[in-house]
Amino acid sequence: MIVNPIIRGFNPDPSIIRIGKDYYIATSTFEWFPGINIYHSKDLTNWSLHSRPLNKKSLLDLTGVPDGGGIWAPCLSYDGKKAYLVFTVVKERGAMMQTDNYLIETDDINKGWSERVYLNSIGFDPSLFHDEDGRKYLISLENHFEKNKRFNGLYIEEYDAENKRLTGGRRLLYKEPTGELVEGSHIYKKDGWYYLLKAQGGTGVRHSAQLARSRSLYGEWEEDSTILLHARDDETLPLQKAGHADLVDTPEGDLYMVHLASRGLGGLCGRETCIQAVAWQNGWLRLKQGGNYPYVNVLSHTERMVQNEKHYALTCEDDIFEFQSLREDLKGKLSFSDEGMKINGGSGLNSHFDQSLLARRVDEESIEVSVKVSFEPETERHLAGLVFIYDTNHWHYLYITKKDGKKVCRVLSCNKGSLNYYDGEVEVDKSTSLLKAILKDKKIAFFIDDELVEENIDASILSDEYIHLGFTGAMVGVNCIDCEKREKSAVFKDFNYKRSL
Repeated sequence: MIVNPIIRGFNPDPSIIRIGKDYYIATSTFEWFPGINIYHSKDLTNWSLHSRPLNKKSLLDLTGVPDGGGIWAPCLSYDGKKAYLVFTVVKERGAMMQTDNYLIETDDINKGWSERVYLNSIGFDPSLFHDEDGRKYLISLENHFEKNKRFNGLYIEEYDAENKRLTGGRRLLYKEPTGELVEGSHIYKKDGWYYLLKAQGGTGVRHSAQLARSRSLYGEWEEDSTILLHARDDETLPLQKAGHADLVDTPEGDLYMVHLASRGLGGLCGRETCIQAVAWQNGWLRLKQGGNYPYVNVLSHTERMVQNEKHYALTCEDDIFEFQSLREDLKGKLSFSDEGMKINGGSGLNSHFDQSLLARRVDEESIEVSVKVSFEPETERHLAGLVFIYDTNHWHYLYITKKDGKKVCRVLSCNKGSLNYYDGEVEVDKSTSLLKAILKDKKIAFFIDDELVEENIDASILSDEYIHLGFTGAMVGVNCIDCEKREKSAVFKDFNYKRSL
C-alpha cells in the first residue's frame, strides 16, 4: 500500500521520470539553498533525498529574492539518453514579476549536472517536451503587466539541444477558455494525440489537474469534460489543494500520476508530494480507483517504511545533507569537528541577506526537536538557538543571548513582520545547553536543559493558509546571529528530530 503523501513536508510541484528501474522526483525549493530537491525510489512508495543539483552560485543566486521567490516548479524530463531539468528563478513577485528560466542537463543523474543555460524570462513553470521525432519544445506560462491580463496563456518554442538555445520564435500554445489560471503544464503523446496536463485554478483550494488534447502540437485543443483530480468542492477531504501533476509509467506498463496536495487546511507541512494510480479510458486519463478526489491509500505491492526518529550528529558535512540555508551557500560559515558544527554569526531572521541559518522540513504535525548548543554571547546582539520558520516574517525562536550582564535563554517570535517578546527567561550557567521544542496541536513549547522557557506558542502562523500567497512550509533548524562584527560563532551538536505519530 502506498500512503500519501509519499514525500512529506514542503515538497510541492513534483515532476517525475523513470530511468530503467529507478524513479526520480524533482520538487520546488523556493528561497532555500541548495536549490531543487531530487528524490529517488525503486518502488514509488519509499523515497529518499538523492541530490540538490543547484548547489553553487553559478547555478543559483538567490541573493535578495523575496519570500516565496526563488525556485518555482522544476520540470524533470528524460529523452532516453539525457535527463533535463528546467526551472524558474523568481527574483521579483507581484505585477511586474521577474521570472528567469534556465535549463541544465546530464548524461548520468548520479554524477552531477551541466552549467545552466538561460532560456527566457516570459513567465514561470516551464516544462520540456521531447517529441517522437527527437525535437524538443519549451512550454511556459507567459506573464503580462496589463490590467486583467496577468497570465497570458501558455506559449511554446522549440529548443535546439545541440546549440543550447531556443529557436524559431515562440507562439501561443493554449489559453484556458473560461479564463482560469493554467500553470505547471506538461505535454505527452499517445496514439496520435498530444495531451496537455494542466495545473488549473491556482495552487490553493481550487487547485486541480485537468486535461486537453489535440491532433496537432499547436492545437486546436479539445477539453476533457471531467476534472482528472481535485479537492476543490469538499474541505473535509484529508488531502486538499490537489493538482500540479506529472505522469510516469512502470517497466510493467502501469501508469501513475504524482501531484501536490496538503494534509487538510492550515497544516504546517505545506504542500507535499502525493501519487495516484491512473489509466487510459476512452482516450482520457482517469483515476484507477475511481472518482476524481485524491486517495490517501493507493493500491500497490510495496509497503511504506517509516523512520520516526532521526539523529544528526553535526560532526561532518554529510550530517547536514537534508538541511538547507536561506538564499545563500553557508559553506564558508561552517566548520566541523568532533565537538560539532560551528556556525559563524550572520544577520537577523528578518533579513533577506547574510543569514546563518540551517533547517530541515517539518514533515509531521507533532514532533519533538532537540539540539546541544555551545555559545558565549557578549551582547544582546549575539544570539544562537533553535528556530521554527516559514519565512522571514513568520517564525518562533528559542535563543541564548546576553542581557544585563547575564547569559539567558529567551523566546522571540515574528508574526507578519512584527516582533513579539515573551516574558519567559531562564538564566544559563552552562557552557553547553540542550535546547528542545515540542510541537503538538499547533502549539510549541520551548525548553532549555529540561526547564520550560515558554509554552502555548501559536504555530499556526507557520501555515500556508495564514500567510497570503505563501508557498513553502514550516522548517526547523539552528542559527547564529551576530549583529556586531560577524565574529561571534556557535557550536551545535546532536540534532534530534522525533515524529510523534
